[in-house]
Amino acid sequence: MFRRESTRPARPALPAHCPHSQPPARKRGQAPFREKGGKGGKGAWPLFRPLFREDAGRALGKRGLAPFSVSGVCAALLLVGMMWAPAVAAQSWPAKSVRFVLGFPPGGGSDILGRIVAARMQDFLGQPVVIDNRPGASGNIAAEIVAKAAPDGYTIYLAQIAAVAISPSLFPKLAYDPLRDLAPISLIAAGPNLLVVHPALPVKNVKDLIALARAQPGQMNYASVGPGSIQHLAGESFNLAANVKTVHIAYKGSSPAGIDLMAGQVSFMFDSTPPVMSFVKSGRMRALAVTTAQRSPLLPDVPTVAESGLPGFDFSTWWGLMAPAGTARPIVDRLNAELARTLKLPDVRERIESVGAEPRHTSPEEFAALIRSELARWAKVIKAADVKVDQ
Repeated sequence: MFRRESTRPARPALPAHCPHSQPPARKRGQAPFREKGGKGGKGAWPLFRPLFREDAGRALGKRGLAPFSVSGVCAALLLVGMMWAPAVAAQSWPAKSVRFVLGFPPGGGSDILGRIVAARMQDFLGQPVVIDNRPGASGNIAAEIVAKAAPDGYTIYLAQIAAVAISPSLFPKLAYDPLRDLAPISLIAAGPNLLVVHPALPVKNVKDLIALARAQPGQMNYASVGPGSIQHLAGESFNLAANVKTVHIAYKGSSPAGIDLMAGQVSFMFDSTPPVMSFVKSGRMRALAVTTAQRSPLLPDVPTVAESGLPGFDFSTWWGLMAPAGTARPIVDRLNAELARTLKLPDVRERIESVGAEPRHTSPEEFAALIRSELARWAKVIKAADVKVDQ
């Protein structure tokens, strides 16, 4: 008579040093132990089934208890510990300094707003908040650094519209996905961009600038803070809407772009209000228009580009805080709450408004909804203006 071969897959062998590597001898007439669940050993705990052994703990098995090995218990406890670790870490956060990573050099809008907020927010957090400037690629480098950082709450992205809402439609090989790799915390501020020129340029308004550009096709140029930035899109949309041809000159931030504008090296530029407001007030730059649909209450005497002859021209900008995806929600909520307290301080609001921006606080969900809508909006603008960048 031939013995029927079992079709049940063999269990993996345990290491030689394991005390349970050899099953104990079975007494004569004793049936092999099977896990509860019927033929084939399909037990009721499939998630932990690899941790259990049918040849261990026979004494417990006789009493109706599931058999287990020491290594199985250790693995189960380790799994439970891993599940609780983020919550424990969130309770003790922050235990050291927090780093705000931003994508532009000192003197730009992100840098100015970041330092205003960090200086007071650290008082509420009880730990220093350090500014880490990582300029380049219109903020994409900084966004990638934070997206790949440990989600422990100590590396935070001071986000700007370009890297979060514009770059995904311009850079096909972008190393991060803002919706997947970054967790929104809150907006910080929003504001218009300003169309500014050198005071010596013979133009007083947008209509004069368009007339001059049409008289000198291809000879005038404009500066931006980098390829793919909101300022770059504003310049290309200006060319398209005004039917003119001006040349784009990309810089690594507002400071070098502004220096060349005041030196007469470029004809005009679009830039956010924080880095240029002081130069406008001192007369070193002339503001021709704001790029929002309505006049800014902070600049009531400056007309909009739309009312100056280019209807529908609307290019506002915003800044916010984002964390690496996977950051514990208690940490996100704590950052959101402390930012709200910071933005309510009179001196903080006054300083933000003095550079032409409007303080804004949102919930993480409201900020996420804004990002999704902005991604869709700028994808359409980029396609309509046929904007291309080298990657």
